[in-house]
This record gives sequence, structure tokens and C-alpha cells, in this order.
Amino acid sequence: MSQSRLKSVLGTLAVSAMLATPMAVTAGEISEEEMQQRIAQGKELAWNRAQGNCLACHMMPEGTSPGNIGPALIAMQLRYPDRQKLFDKLWGVEETEVKYSMMPLFGRHGILSDEEINLIVDYLYTL
Repeated sequence: MSQSRLKSVLGTLAVSAMLATPMAVTAGEISEEEMQQRIAQGKELAWNRAQGNCLACHMMPEGTSPGNIGPALIAMQLRYPDRQKLFDKLWGVEETEVKYSMMPLFGRHGILSDEEINLIVDYLYTL
């Protein structure tokens, strides 16, 4: 199988997996308390140097010793009005990948689970 064909098949499989993955809950589907817990868990993952490690490359409100490789993580709902597109960016869906980007493909490479990425998106949507 040619390399371009293999990439096409793998891309199709990744998109199929994404479509089969249950979407994250939205604020209207759970209580405010549960949503606040999800946001806190997402923040913990995003700030954890061994897991999300967003601060290594991004400036984030309240963050200390941020990196400056990636864009500041502010106004995320404005920048990503479609929550799925932000999830896809973090997961590493091929169509959202920026060529030569240093950002890890968290889902595609198994660094974070889909649920962990959803928790981080819940947190990022508060920025």
C-alpha cells in the first residue's frame, strides 16, 4: 500500500473513530456543580507537567512560567465557537493538524484519553 493511500486510510479511520466517540456533555446537560468539577479536572490536566502540560508552550491566565511557542490560551470560545473543532485540534485529527507544529497529537498518539481531552476543552472554554 502506498504511503499516501495509507495516510488516507488512517485519516478516514481517525475521523470514523471521532464520529463514534460520544460527545462531551454540555453545560445544559449536567448540573452547575458537575460542570465546575469537570472544569477543575480539566484545569488540573492542562496544568499538569506530566499530562496536558499546556503551560510548557502557552500563556494561560493565572499560569506561572508559561512558554511562548504556542498562542495564548484566551478567548477560546470566540476562537473555537464549534467545540468539536477544539477537541479535534487537541486530539490530532489530521485535517486540523498544522504542518510542522510542535503541538503533540494528544489523542492520536494516546497521550490523553478522549475523556481527558474533553475535560481540558471544558476548562479551555472558560478562558
